[in-house]
Amino acid sequence: MNLSLLDNFADEYLRKPQGRGVFLAGVVLGYIAGCQVESERDIKNAPLFKQIQFGRMDMKSLKKHLARVPQLLAAYSESIAASQLVSALAAEAGRLMLMGGERELGVEGNFAFTVGFGNATSYFWQIFKKDDKGDE
Repeated sequence: MNLSLLDNFADEYLRKPQGRGVFLAGVVLGYIAGCQVESERDIKNAPLFKQIQFGRMDMKSLKKHLARVPQLLAAYSESIAASQLVSALAAEAGRLMLMGGERELGVEGNFAFTVGFGNATSYFWQIFKKDDKGDE
């Protein structure tokens, strides 16, 4: 897992562990939602997409969605080829979120989550791409 892509962002919220965790939670949930439909163009039809209140999410609802990742991975095991990687990224997102301590996401958190969600496939494979040595 290579999280160096987060260093490319100048946003102060993404410099904090909790901000990074919220962003990665968006990547995880967005990747799963993309796997729930046949094409990413149909993401609005994904069951997970319909459950998320974009722009109005609070920390409690984000944690609730992230806590469901193991259940979602089991339910969609045939369409999520990289389930072990998704699980590892979800664990890292949760760890970073626990380091933050802020109780609300606010505008900054909702924005970071949505950016991660909206670009989930791209960011997911950037995080797990193999480097020149062949390591993950």
